Amino acid sequence: MRLVFGLVLVLGVALAGFAVYMAQGFIAQTQAERDRLAAEQAKATQLVDIVVAKKAMKYGDRFTRNDLEVIKVQAGKVPAGAFTTVVAPQGGDKSIVPVFWEGETRTRAALRSYEPFEPLLGAKVTEPGIDAGINANLSAGMRAFAINVDVTSGVSGFLRPGDRVDIYWSGAVNGQDVTKLIDEAVRLIAVNQSADADRSEETMIARTVTVEASPQQVAALALAQQTGKLTLSLVGAGDVEQVGAVEIDRKTLLGIVEAAPVAAPEPERVCTIRTNKGGEIVETVIPCTN
Repeated sequence: MRLVFGLVLVLGVALAGFAVYMAQGFIAQTQAERDRLAAEQAKATQLVDIVVAKKAMKYGDRFTRNDLEVIKVQAGKVPAGAFTTVVAPQGGDKSIVPVFWEGETRTRAALRSYEPFEPLLGAKVTEPGIDAGINANLSAGMRAFAINVDVTSGVSGFLRPGDRVDIYWSGAVNGQDVTKLIDEAVRLIAVNQSADADRSEETMIARTVTVEASPQQVAALALAQQTGKLTLSLVGAGDVEQVGAVEIDRKTLLGIVEAAPVAAPEPERVCTIRTNKGGEIVETVIPCTN
């Protein structure tokens, strides 16, 4: 019996040692896996929330919170003006940019076309309760002013809402034909009767364009349009260089240089003396000495 008891005891100790060995190996493997996952998570790309459209939308389409959803995108790759949540309470975290404040029931409208899962941008949608149109495109304190154009003055139909143009005035100044830059990098908010930059028909020849201008610019443009002809010049995308003063007249254009006026010859100097001869004054010419 003692022999059997001893064998059982030895076998039990061996099994216990083997179990401890296996447990230590499992724990070490688990810890190594945990450390590996932690290292991969540290190197993984950080993701942030962004609001996207759930359906396709055209210019002017109204949408509510039910037409939107939140997805994850790579941090640092978020477009400027993107929303971070669909609805948020007012007075909350300043870093959260919602499409709708809590309790808002009015719809917003798209100022451009959207495809499903395309990020929604603040500059490309209207404020709640405002439909798409010129009013939605106007910046604070600015006014809309319409300019008559044709194929030559309207950049041959290449203008679209959102483009920026330089405006030149051509007319007569003091009897001379003059062309002068009167405004630069003015933003277009509508072409013909449309403020939709996505419409293909915007490449047609424009008859009128509507620009965004300050009240002072509106007054200047109104006077310029009445007293001469306005011509538009399209500014390249991303071009922020200041042009400065530009003015040219016919003589400058043709390289005409006016000759300096010829000075009139000085009249010949005549010297005389007067003598009294019998009560008569006689004037005699003599050489000038000085």
